[in-house]
Amino acid sequence: MTRALIVAAMALVLAVPAASQTAAPRKPLPRPAAKPAPPRRVTEGADVACPNVLGVGVGSQLQFCDVLTGRNPADGVIIHLPPHRGVLTLTFDLHNRQTYSEEAVRAGKAYASYTATIGVLTMDGTLLSRAVVRSEFRSAKDLLDRIAGGAGPKGLKAVAPIGTERIAIDIPQNVDRVSLLGEKLTVLGRNGTETFTAAQRPIAAVSNIVIDYLPAPKAVVKPPAKPPIKKK
Repeated sequence: MTRALIVAAMALVLAVPAASQTAAPRKPLPRPAAKPAPPRRVTEGADVACPNVLGVGVGSQLQFCDVLTGRNPADGVIIHLPPHRGVLTLTFDLHNRQTYSEEAVRAGKAYASYTATIGVLTMDGTLLSRAVVRSEFRSAKDLLDRIAGGAGPKGLKAVAPIGTERIAIDIPQNVDRVSLLGEKLTVLGRNGTETFTAAQRPIAAVSNIVIDYLPAPKAVVKPPAKPPIKKK
């Protein structure tokens, strides 16, 4: 064997192991699937059906809804609740009502102390909670707001909300509607104390109704099963 052939053979032998030691490029590992974000609580204005609207406040721009006395939840202020997981928290402002008279204020005959009690019920009449608001009226500065759309001076209604009690109530998971229904109004005035319980009488007003909840998971709709193929 010539020297040139020997050198070529040795070069070939040395090249083979070097090539065999070169590692093949690795394929990138698949990324793990991203976990879905955990559901977050939602805070939003409630869907309210108000059968007796008092009106919109000229200062606050809030809508005030009268709460009437009664025994049938269908006659109350109905709050529709979205599907929720666990407890939903319902909050609202509860107010007394004052029929404002400038003449009575000037004559020093306008004093009144109000205590209104309402119930929060399910639509089958189950009482979930009660709420109470107490306030006093002596002069115009005790009014919380004035209501637009009346026949009085500057187009204002005589009836105005006074006092505010912020109410928070926990609603069970299986409840999709609740009713705010009046129970009793006690008024202490210059002529003594009067109590009102007659049905369909406005005894309080509510505003700023808000719900806070954890949305229920959406139901997974499975496609209908295909019928088996009949063999001929």
